[in-house]
Amino acid sequence: MRKILSTHPLHPRATSMLAGAGRLVVASALDAKTLAAEAKDADIVIVRAPLPPELFAGASLLRAAIRHGAGLDMIPVEAATAAGVLVANVPAVNARSVAEHVMFTALALLRRFRMMDRDLRARGWLAGREHANSTSELAGKTIGIVGLGAVGQAVGHIAAHGFDLNVVATTRSLRPAPERVGFLSIDALVEQSEIIVLCCPLTEETRGLISRERIARMKPNALLINVSRGPVVDDEALIEALRRGRIGGAALDVFATQPLPPSHPYFSFDNVIITPHMAGITEESMMRMGVGAANEALLVLADKLPVNLRNPEVIERYRRRFPAP
Repeated sequence: MRKILSTHPLHPRATSMLAGAGRLVVASALDAKTLAAEAKDADIVIVRAPLPPELFAGASLLRAAIRHGAGLDMIPVEAATAAGVLVANVPAVNARSVAEHVMFTALALLRRFRMMDRDLRARGWLAGREHANSTSELAGKTIGIVGLGAVGQAVGHIAAHGFDLNVVATTRSLRPAPERVGFLSIDALVEQSEIIVLCCPLTEETRGLISRERIARMKPNALLINVSRGPVVDDEALIEALRRGRIGGAALDVFATQPLPPSHPYFSFDNVIITPHMAGITEESMMRMGVGAANEALLVLADKLPVNLRNPEVIERYRRRFPAP
């Protein structure tokens, strides 16, 4: 029976879809040595944790690495391609979950929720209520979105139509902007926005994009929300700006080092919301991602190509390994 290795348990609907196609095995650990060993006899790997490049050299039966979600940074695509392994993902299915998280954290920062809740519990009703005098509404502010893929577009739609925000964006694509979204350069965006949302993928161009110089361009009350990848932000520069009260606050879901160490300076700021890389995780999105990954796995096991193939240059090498029937 064919083996489908998943780094994590799948949604029950996805598990039931795969039941007749192969033996679903959840990895016993997520370190490189264990993943490489347990993938040696796998036909499919479903990915929610970083895969080591050496996994592909030792997995002679492996047909595809399928990302449970959109971001491909957990899969060493070059190593997979060199080994003749298909790489696929499930794009856009958690965009609504991430966009709702963005609005939730923006509201929590503007309404000083962490400080209010802390003081209400520790010091009483009036101490909590006192924070209201320093809170602010979302409506009328400018939200700048960096990256206008599925997540960025979902954020823009909710922001414009749900909260009456002025929406601007910067993107590498020159496609027409969605309704009520204006394009700006990255520097103009950080200068003009009260809320800056990072939705871009991690690439060589976006690594360190929010640099010391760009943080210095931000408005004194600006909020930075990162739901992309940690290395997009210069951590040292952001920490310095927060210590100096140079910006209004931040909501961070992703980090250069994960898990974030408990002693990290980000935990010391009242105006920083930390979440453990969970913006895109809801019951609904886990179902959609699991079902999407299962559908792609079923196609590959039926000797077809995945719908969302991300390394099409591998097809010739793949077909030499697994000729079409």
